Order: sequence, then C-alpha cells, then structure tokens
Amino acid sequence: MYRHFFKRFIDIVLALIGIAVAGIPMLLIALCVKLESPGPALFKQERLGKNGKVFKMYKFRSMCVGAEKGGVYSDNKDTRVTRVGRIIRATSLDELPQFFNVLLGHMSFIGPRPPLTYHPWPLEEYSDFQRRMFEVRPGITGWTQTHGRKDVEWHRRIELNVWYVDHLTLWLDIKILFLTVFKVLTAADNENKGATLVVEDKQSVESGK
Repeated sequence: MYRHFFKRFIDIVLALIGIAVAGIPMLLIALCVKLESPGPALFKQERLGKNGKVFKMYKFRSMCVGAEKGGVYSDNKDTRVTRVGRIIRATSLDELPQFFNVLLGHMSFIGPRPPLTYHPWPLEEYSDFQRRMFEVRPGITGWTQTHGRKDVEWHRRIELNVWYVDHLTLWLDIKILFLTVFKVLTAADNENKGATLVVEDKQSVESGK
C-alpha cells in the first residue's frame, strides 16, 4: 500500500508545500544565477527514471553555459563553476527545482538517485539485478546518499539502491530523510575529491549529483 499509493500521495503533498515555502527563495536564486552568468537559470539534464524511462531533471545552473563540453566531471576547484554555483552546490539549494520533478511524477523525495542515460553505463548494459533499482521512482535523496554520497563506487551505489527497493517502507524513508538533513546541514560527503570509480573496465567519469 505504501509503495504504490501512500508514498506518491506524500510526495505530492510535500512537493506542493515545498514549492509554496521555497517559491520566493527559488526566484531569488534564479535571479542571482541569471545576474552572474549569461544563460538560463535552470539546467535540464536527461536521466533514467522509473522503469528506465528517460526524463529531464531540473537543477539550478551552477556552471557557465556550455560547461559540459569540457567534461562532466567537476570538483571544488573547477573554474567552470560560478560563485553563486559554489554556494548553491555546497548547500544543495541547486536541487530545489526537483520539487517540480516530484510533482510531475518523474521523481520521489526518497529513492535511488537517477543516473545519467550514459553513465555509469547505458540502460541496456545494466544487469538484471542492477535494473531492479528502476522499479521505483528515483529520488532527490536516497539510501545511497546516506552512505557516502559522492565517494561511493558505482557498483556499490547500485547495490545500495537495490537494497532500498527490497526494504522500502515508510519508516525507512523517514530515516533517510533525517539522515539527509543531517548531511546537508554538516555538508558531509558533499565534495568531489576525484572521479567516481567504475570498476570492471567501465569508463570512469563523474555523473554529477
């Protein structure tokens, strides 16, 4: 019942509350992004969602326009990141537009983070076990993010995602929510120290958050 109905109901209610509460701050962030760097305030990126369906995930743009041409990996010394971008990345405020992804049904508040369409590898290269992470909506935060966030090797991330799918309950989601709040407030594990590892000869590139 929770997985198939109540979870979605909670997502809709929280998304509406989040948009109402964060509406003015989001407008101010969008204005700051626009004033500092030419280009759109929002960055849209194709990700893999439930059942492997591709959707566009929204974030506030934290890098200069066209930065992806220089590679998708970035760290805290990347000159492509704007001054405003460094602040909203460090505080995770760049993720606020994903409230709209939740409202539209692309995402949930809690779930596996949606990977890029090509990284760590294309959908058709996921094993049957790994594809199980796509049985639920991806989340703004998830079980993996409470176990290291950006420095967890990709095979381990997927194992944690599948574990979440197998053990999904309201109480687990509440636990993840509180752990995430703690990590955001302390900025724990929120700094890239190098490209996220992909073993078994998979290309090692950074996917972003």
